[in-house]
Amino acid sequence: MESPLLQSLFDEEERLPWSVSELNAEIRSVLERSFGSVWVEGEITNFHAHGSGHWYFSLTDGDAFIKAACFKGQNYRIRFKPENGLQVRVRGKLSVYGPRGELQIVVESLEPVGEGALLVAFEQIKAKLLKEGLFDEALKRPIPTFPRRVGVVTSPSGAALQDILTVLDRRARSVNIVLIPTLVQGERAGEQVAAGIAMANEFSSSASKEDRIDVLIVGRGGGSNEDLWAFNEEQVARAIRASRIPVISAVGHEVDFTIADMAADLRAPTPSAAAEIVAKAEAEVIDHLKRTSAELIRSVSLRMLTIKADVQRLTMSSVFSKVPGRVRDLRYETDDLLSRASEAVNLNAKVKSKVYSGVAARLSPIGLSSRVSEIKRRLGLLEHRSAAAASEMTRGRQIELEKGMARLDALSPLAVLTRGYSITQKQTGDIVRDSRQANIGERLNIRLSKGMLQAEVSQIEEEAD
Repeated sequence: MESPLLQSLFDEEERLPWSVSELNAEIRSVLERSFGSVWVEGEITNFHAHGSGHWYFSLTDGDAFIKAACFKGQNYRIRFKPENGLQVRVRGKLSVYGPRGELQIVVESLEPVGEGALLVAFEQIKAKLLKEGLFDEALKRPIPTFPRRVGVVTSPSGAALQDILTVLDRRARSVNIVLIPTLVQGERAGEQVAAGIAMANEFSSSASKEDRIDVLIVGRGGGSNEDLWAFNEEQVARAIRASRIPVISAVGHEVDFTIADMAADLRAPTPSAAAEIVAKAEAEVIDHLKRTSAELIRSVSLRMLTIKADVQRLTMSSVFSKVPGRVRDLRYETDDLLSRASEAVNLNAKVKSKVYSGVAARLSPIGLSSRVSEIKRRLGLLEHRSAAAASEMTRGRQIELEKGMARLDALSPLAVLTRGYSITQKQTGDIVRDSRQANIGERLNIRLSKGMLQAEVSQIEEEAD
């Protein structure tokens, strides 16, 4: 007898009936052993997120439905939140919900069909925060022009930190760095980044004015979308917006764009670019000072060359060759005048003395004795006055001569040479005033205050007109 029904009529022992719970449990056991891992594609309907954290929904292909449950211990790994109408691929096991005897899939993984889970999650978080106004431009704060202390929220072993330190060391050494170390990828990375931002604000609010953080750089180097996901998490965006310190987001490469970039006060395409932004104002000031200093040096050098050329032209003026000879002539004329004046006075005195002697001889010695004494006295006085007048005139001429010589000496090319200047002449005696007058290899005479040098031209540098 192959029929189970007929066979049961001949069983010696009567089988006891199962309870409904036992039957459902047996069915669940058989299903879970037979369908321990299945993949099913379908559209989500009747989605419900229970307060316990579990998700319940149905899958349909348009002709049939099957219930599904994704428990809290599994759904925290799923990057997006399911919603009705979304086409998904589900991996799980078949089971039976005992109290109702309902067939269901216990979901272990859930992926959107047609686009990645990360992209779906990104769009969902972006839409939610955009609706809340978290990305409004009115909330953006200006980045300080000259920050003294910069906080960096990143991994202490990542390339991003080294890039930032390299740029700041090269362009803005006055900026101090405060590192807030965090994970930048993995399941808990978003939580740590948000905590790091909060920690930086707490430190800054309790620090002295000199130790406060002026700006925060939050970011990491490049990587896959999975690696960068921490900076797409909602908690990171909210931490950035809640920060009292202005935040620069610097995540990945230039083509990467995250939720953190939208929430930050300023987005930098790379960590190095963030450091460039921080150092920009100081570097511009230093460059301006360097350019101004170079222009000032060039202007002073040009002015000195112009003055030097003017002095050289003056030293070659004819006045410096004629005046010394004229001074010598005046000196000789003065000495001659002094000598002639002295001879004239002496001669006059001798003539007067002879006249008076003759008169005295012709007159009575007794009667004229007193008169002779008076005449001698007057003669001596006249001689003294004549000598004094001659001496005064000589001294006046001497003073005028010395003043003239002093003025001429101040204009003398020899006096100019004593201050370190020199006169350059060709072998023919021509004065060299322009570098273009000389040729490579030509020998020149350089006249100094004391002595003369001979030089050979090895290089010519011309000034622009």
